[in-house]
Amino acid sequence: MGDTNEHLEKLMQELRRGTITIAVLSQLSEPQYGYSLVTLLSEKGVQVEPGTLYPLLRRLEKQGILDSKWDTNEARPRKYYLLSETGKEVFDLLVVEWNSIVKSLNGVIEAKGDDSIGND
Repeated sequence: MGDTNEHLEKLMQELRRGTITIAVLSQLSEPQYGYSLVTLLSEKGVQVEPGTLYPLLRRLEKQGILDSKWDTNEARPRKYYLLSETGKEVFDLLVVEWNSIVKSLNGVIEAKGDDSIGND
């Protein structure tokens, strides 16, 4: 069973990886810094490791999907991220795509239950 659990864990990680971008973008209509994002998402049941989040934030900023600004008023300066205008459009399109994928997959999964192959 140990090997099966290991394989399952890898498959689960792959499945989650594609959803993290949408989850992160969904929280950035208001400025957030890295740790606040980890906390916010965690409260909503989405676990994101800081080691996954920070490179993702940097990549999305480089792609023009996020804007960022430093807040140096605190003792510890923080970099805040926010959806850019392009980012808002990208997020809306990703949500449409996500809903389409969910609908299609639900159709495939539910059809599997009705599968009559082998019954003829």
